[in-house]
Amino acid sequence: MKKRVLVSGGAGYIGSHVTVELIAAGYEVVVADNMSNCDMTCFEGVKKITGRDDIPFEKIDCCDPAAVDKLFSDYAIDAVIHFAAFKAVGESVAEPLKYYRNNLLSFLNILEAAKSHSGCNVLFSSSATVYGEAETLPVTESTPRMPATSPYGNTKQMSEDILRDVVFATAKYDGKDGQWPVKGIALRYFNPMGAHPSALIGELPRGVPNNLVPFITQTAIGKRECLSIFGNDYPTADGTCLRDYIDVVDLAKAHVAAVSRMVEGKMKEDYEIFNIGTGRPVSVYELVTAFEKVNGLKLNYKFAPRRPGDVVAIWADTSLANKELGWKAERTLEQTLASAWAWEKHLAENA
Repeated sequence: MKKRVLVSGGAGYIGSHVTVELIAAGYEVVVADNMSNCDMTCFEGVKKITGRDDIPFEKIDCCDPAAVDKLFSDYAIDAVIHFAAFKAVGESVAEPLKYYRNNLLSFLNILEAAKSHSGCNVLFSSSATVYGEAETLPVTESTPRMPATSPYGNTKQMSEDILRDVVFATAKYDGKDGQWPVKGIALRYFNPMGAHPSALIGELPRGVPNNLVPFITQTAIGKRECLSIFGNDYPTADGTCLRDYIDVVDLAKAHVAAVSRMVEGKMKEDYEIFNIGTGRPVSVYELVTAFEKVNGLKLNYKFAPRRPGDVVAIWADTSLANKELGWKAERTLEQTLASAWAWEKHLAENA
C-alpha cells in the first residue's frame, strides 16, 4: 500500500513543487492550505504536471486544532511535511504576535495530532536563518545557532526545539494510552528560487516580493520599474551579500528523500537535521548579472542602502545531506534562472 503524506501549506510555492515530486516518487498526497498567502494557480498546475485530478485538497487553517485533528482522522497519514507558516521577515518585525501565533500554533496542532493518531513522521520546513551571522563558513548542522534577527527566524528556531522535545518526550509511548511516538527531521534550507521546468508552477508572491528572484523577473517583465540591490559595501568581492541559492525542484527532491528515510525506518536518530543547499556562495550582483546573461535581457537596477537584519554571507556545507539522504543539488544556476523567467512569462500570458 502506498504511503500517504500530508503537505500542510501545500498550495504554496515550495509545497506545490514538493507535491509534484512526492507523487512522482509513488506517494499518495493530501494537500491542506488555508489559502491566506496563495491562490489555486499552483495547485491547478500540480494537477496538470502529474495528470492527477484526484489529489485530495482540504481548505483548513492549521491553527484550528479541531480541523487538524479531523484531517488526521479522515486520512491515514504516514508523514506530514509542514510548510503552513507566514514567511515575510519585515512583516514579522512589524507584527510579531501575528507570526508567533500562526507559525507556532499551527505546528503545535500538527504535532498534537501526529502523536494522537498512530504516531507520525514529521518533516519541518526550517531555514538557514537559524544560523544568523555565522562566525565560520560554510555552516554545518553543528554550527551554533545565533540569536534570531527577526520574529520569523525565531519561530523557525523555536519550532525546531519544539519538534526535538516532542520527539524525545514521545519516544517511550507505545499507543496503549492513545499516545504514539513521533519522529522528526528538520530541513534547514537556504535560498529557494526558480520554477518547475514545465513553467506551470513557480513562486507567486502577493504584493511586493520579499525574495530576490521574483523581484528580478517582475522588473524584467515590466511589473516593477526598478530592482534595488540592498547594499554594495559589504566585505565581499563585489560588495553585495553572498547567499546559497538552490533550485526549488532540487529542494523538493530533498523532501522526498527525507520522507523516504523516515517511512522506511532508515533514520539513525529519532530527530535529525540536514542543510539543504548547493554549497556554493553566489553574490546578489552575480545573480542579477547571470539572469541578464542567461535570458538575454537588460535589467533596470540600482544600489540601495543595506537592509536591517541582512547577514553578510551564508552558505551551506551539504555533505551530511549528500551522504545520509543520498541527495545532491543538480540543477545549474543557469537552468534555474531560465525557469524563473519562463514562469514569469507564463503568468503574463495567462493573466
